[in-house]
Amino acid sequence: MPCRRLLTLLGLVLGSLALAATNRPHILVFLNDDLSARDVGAYGATDVRTPAFDQLAREGLTFDRAFIASPACAPSRAAMLSGLTPLHNGARANHTYMRDDVSSLIKRFNALGYQTAAFGKVAHGKDTPRHHFDFVDRTNLDFDSITQWLAGRDPAQPVLIFVGTSSPHVPWPAAHGYDPAKVIIPPFHIDTPDTRLFRARYYTAVSIGDAQCARTREIVTAALGPDLITVISSDHGGQWPFGKWNLYDEGIRVPLIISWPGHITASTRSPAMVSWLDLLPTLLDAAGDDLPTNLDGRSFTALFHTPAAPHRDRIFTLHDNDGRANVYPMRAVRDTRWKYIRNLRPSWIQTDHSYRFRKDDAGAYFWSWEVAAARNHADSLILNRYLQRPGEELYDLDADPDEINNLAADSRYASELKRLRGELDAWMTEQGDDGQVSVAPWLPGDPALLDPRSPWPPLHP
Repeated sequence: MPCRRLLTLLGLVLGSLALAATNRPHILVFLNDDLSARDVGAYGATDVRTPAFDQLAREGLTFDRAFIASPACAPSRAAMLSGLTPLHNGARANHTYMRDDVSSLIKRFNALGYQTAAFGKVAHGKDTPRHHFDFVDRTNLDFDSITQWLAGRDPAQPVLIFVGTSSPHVPWPAAHGYDPAKVIIPPFHIDTPDTRLFRARYYTAVSIGDAQCARTREIVTAALGPDLITVISSDHGGQWPFGKWNLYDEGIRVPLIISWPGHITASTRSPAMVSWLDLLPTLLDAAGDDLPTNLDGRSFTALFHTPAAPHRDRIFTLHDNDGRANVYPMRAVRDTRWKYIRNLRPSWIQTDHSYRFRKDDAGAYFWSWEVAAARNHADSLILNRYLQRPGEELYDLDADPDEINNLAADSRYASELKRLRGELDAWMTEQGDDGQVSVAPWLPGDPALLDPRSPWPPLHP
């Protein structure tokens, strides 16, 4: 008799869990690679076509102040999938990975009864198995694979599907459908014919990613129905100077658009500051999970109903290096008006893969930048500002959203500088951040830096 009661109780528990699982929303997350918010129509771009992203904005909620934790692929994606900062999860520089003791939040979706899958570039490199997706296909976005997996799913279980495109990451394709003479060059770039050509190629890649998003939504909606949570975002800004690998908004501010019929009002916008650390806690909250208390990320589902409400009052970001092509540690704190950047090694040179290798499908425009800088003083200031930086930078984002005028040395803003300096100090202490990097930098005058075609410099002993 006790055994029979136990079996009855177990059946009731399993039945209630199954019922709860069927009531959970399906979720689609579409991730772009190297896409700045500036370069999406829903964020004001007029010279690039992103109809799929713009359509989702008409259907849902667009976040005007969404930021990543670090402007490189591996640390950004690890932070998103763990809900922990790069210092807390261990993936600090690009091509570094979460510590073995860090738990992925995907496991919590599995525990809720979700069937989980990742297609294309979702996690970074060898970190992928640590996230415990039920199914992984890391080929470059195979739509047939997505269709087949959805056809074979258990219809009694909810679905969490991540789809990641490599667009608009380099290599950029030949320009198609974009006239280099008509693209808009950001004010912090040097306007040369090569810059315009490469901008047109980048926009071509952006539109490819947009078309892949449209196709993904068609496939997933056909299989799951329209009543699902849909998310579009990017891991960091585009691979342009002052973008990827940098803590200016061009590198850390990303598109984030979410729709959920019946729960989010169409064509709404939120000025609240949110972080990629918050994305999975938000989706877990929407799915009915009791969130763990040890996360750095926190749910912003309240913004689904009250988009104008505040969420975060500060965003902290960091960058160390991306292999040897980019060794320049920096930290930043940003509030709704002010940005403070600390360059931890201002005597070093800030470079990147585009500057270092100047490939014909990535950074070859840098040759034209150097010619322009040699002929024009204003252009020389732009190039020099990218390569050599002071120890501190302070920007009034209301007056200077492109972060061109550094106010750190202006005594009129000494109080803001002191305040933000103290906030960053406190955050670095809390994070256990000593600011050290283990990879040797390129120093001014290094022959290998001056000739991008030469071999990599040797590691310092």
